[in-house]
Amino acid sequence: MTDYFHWFDLLGIAVFAVSGTLAAWRNHMDGFGVIVLATVTAIGGGTLRDLILDVPVIWMNNNSYFFAIFAAAGATILLVRNRLTIPNNTLQIADAIGLAFFVIMGTQKALDHGTSTMVAIMLGTMSGVCGGMIRDVLCREIPMVFRGELYAFTCIFGGAVYTSLLALHIAPIYAMLSGMTSLLLLRLAAIKWQLTIPVFGRNSQELNEP
Repeated sequence: MTDYFHWFDLLGIAVFAVSGTLAAWRNHMDGFGVIVLATVTAIGGGTLRDLILDVPVIWMNNNSYFFAIFAAAGATILLVRNRLTIPNNTLQIADAIGLAFFVIMGTQKALDHGTSTMVAIMLGTMSGVCGGMIRDVLCREIPMVFRGELYAFTCIFGGAVYTSLLALHIAPIYAMLSGMTSLLLLRLAAIKWQLTIPVFGRNSQELNEP
C-alpha cells in the first residue's frame, strides 16, 4: 500500500499544481507567479496538516513532489498557450480532482499517526482545501470553500465514506478508491448543477434600511 499512497500523493500534487497554474493564467501572472501559485496550491494543505500532526513536512526530504509540480505547471502552460480559450469550469474541475486525492490521503496519514476518525477526516479536509484557499487569497478572490457551493462538505463526505469502509474491513485500496470517487462525483455534481448550502448575508430589504 505504501507505493499506492506515494503515487496517489504525487497525482494529487500534480493536479493541484495544474489548478494553481490555471489560476495564475486567469489572473495574467508572470512566470514567477505561476510557480508560486502552483506550489502553494499543491503543498499548502499538506504542509499545514503535517505541522499540526507534528511530523516531518511531506516535501522536506523528497524532491519528487517538486518535480511533479514543475512538470504539471510546465505541461499546463504549454496547453493554455496553444489554446485561445479555456472553459470557465476547468479550474474547478482540476481542483475537484485534486481534492479527491488529497482528502483521502490526508485522512489516511492522520489515521496512521493515531488520531481519531473524526480528527482524521478534519485533517483530510484541511489537506484538500487549504492549498486552494491560499491560492485564492493570493489571487484576491473569495476562496471556493466560502462561496456557497458544496465544497468542504464533499471533502467530509469522501473522508466519511473512506473511514466507514475501513471500519467495515474493506480492503484499503478499494476503500480509498471509493472515497475518492464519491468525493469527486459529489463535487462535480455541485459544479454542474450549482448545488449550494445557505449563504449568510443580508437580504435586499435589509440593505435598503438605514
